[in-house]
Amino acid sequence: MKIENRQQWLIVMTIIAVILFVSDRLVFEPLVKVWKSRSGRITELRKEVADGSLLLQRQQSLRARWSQMQKNALPNNTSQAEQQLLKAFDTWSEDSGAKITGITPQWKHDSDDYMTLECHLDASGDLGTLTRLLYDIEKDPMALKVISVDLGSRDNAGQEMTIGVRVSGLVLTPGGQAS
Repeated sequence: MKIENRQQWLIVMTIIAVILFVSDRLVFEPLVKVWKSRSGRITELRKEVADGSLLLQRQQSLRARWSQMQKNALPNNTSQAEQQLLKAFDTWSEDSGAKITGITPQWKHDSDDYMTLECHLDASGDLGTLTRLLYDIEKDPMALKVISVDLGSRDNAGQEMTIGVRVSGLVLTPGGQAS
């Protein structure tokens, strides 16, 4: 091969290498990035569709649960809501035999759609009466959530026990009662 042909061949090969390098950087890499981002978006959309399908399948039970929560929510009047919850505490303590030693209510306005009435209940009794009290609170259809439970003993034998229960009651405001 002659030197001139060799130089021309090297120049042509160098130009081809530069063109391939530039096309890789300017064309192929952006296309790969777009392809990967679209693939990721498609995966996200498929997951959202699957989640939506599950919600549609559970629609009837979710609506029934929401209807039950609306029906069993505390009244939208702070004094009536407190009175209803205090009456419930009295009923539960009578049914269980536990002695209520203190109730501390506190209102929380977390949203425009609802409020919560948090109450800290202190009671005493033996283990059976306190577990019955906790059971009655949990099984009641009222829209209550037990947040925390503290159990302690007042004597060395463990016969006289105390319980501290923090519950949160749901109060739907007029904007929150729409389905």
